[in-house]
Amino acid sequence: MSRRETNIRKRTDGRWEGRYYIVDTAGSKKCKSVYGHSYKEVTERLLTAKAASLNQTAAHKQSTITVKEVAEKWLESIASSRKCSTIQKYSAIYNKYIKPNWGESIVDELNQNEILKELPETAGESVTKSIFCIFNSILAYGAATYGTGEIHLSYRAKRSSVTSSNNINTINTTDQQKLTKYLLTELDIYKLGILLCLFMGLRLGEICALKWEDIDMTGRTLHVNRTVQRLPVDTVYTSGSSQNSNTSTRKTSLYIDSPKTSNSLREIPIPDFIYDKLSGYYNTSIKSDTYFLKKNQPMDPRTYQNKFHIYIREAGIRNTHFHALRHTFATNCISSGADAKSVSEILGHSNVNITLNRYVHPNLETKRSAINSIAVP
Repeated sequence: MSRRETNIRKRTDGRWEGRYYIVDTAGSKKCKSVYGHSYKEVTERLLTAKAASLNQTAAHKQSTITVKEVAEKWLESIASSRKCSTIQKYSAIYNKYIKPNWGESIVDELNQNEILKELPETAGESVTKSIFCIFNSILAYGAATYGTGEIHLSYRAKRSSVTSSNNINTINTTDQQKLTKYLLTELDIYKLGILLCLFMGLRLGEICALKWEDIDMTGRTLHVNRTVQRLPVDTVYTSGSSQNSNTSTRKTSLYIDSPKTSNSLREIPIPDFIYDKLSGYYNTSIKSDTYFLKKNQPMDPRTYQNKFHIYIREAGIRNTHFHALRHTFATNCISSGADAKSVSEILGHSNVNITLNRYVHPNLETKRSAINSIAVP
């Protein structure tokens, strides 16, 4: 039994034994021992052995461990604990931005200033933040697993050269009116889905995966329980979540999962205007597991995006992202006086700052109204 909760114990032959662990070249832990005639002697030998092991490991890793080796082990280590779509995003960012520039670089030879200089200047703010986040995770994993030097890339150090404007804007009031009028003309289930996104803030994947069982016509609420994305098959197959069958010959497949974050699992009140339109399509004979847009299966997000672009073109408004519907909803809510906390929860954000900083885009009229609201002394 070890003494004083240490890795030192007295053996049956009278000698003292101290145990410590080393990490071999494959990254596996191995147990080593030192021996002595007294507890004090083994304690001193154990400290010396541990120091020598650390020096030897550090020297070895400094000359052999590359960013590519650490990154691949890191991706393997998180594969079972992260959503499939998250792994796919991490892999894509790594393969496109990190691996080509630093994959063969020795981790302990990395220089923060050099990394900052080589980051793509044309990447938007969101992509740049993702690169920093993933690179830092790789480096942290290397430090914890292989004892490599700790480097933490600072986004603020790069921010001045990063495009800070958000490419996703809102749909202006005039275009909103045109789009709403167009959608209500010869309304069908696909147009109704667009209205749900514009007036309830649903994401593309959420409306495509919506089922009739998620809509409570009695309580007048909509529950967001799942999302759907199209992902590469080699990413999808590792997960036990639902996906289309016969994917062995496909490059991509639809992947159904829980929403983006735990906060995205939410209940949204249905506006009266939308409730009236839903009532025309809802009947008690609809099977509970029937999808809202496509009955027996989720709608392909790419197909629905294409429909959206056809709609806005026929409505005579400027081209924009599907996600602009969600940004427009958030901006309209805040401009109409809704409290930020409620809007944040409706959108499924983890905190109010995301809602206010990324999704709300006050226009000139809103700013003018704010200025004019100041009382004259």
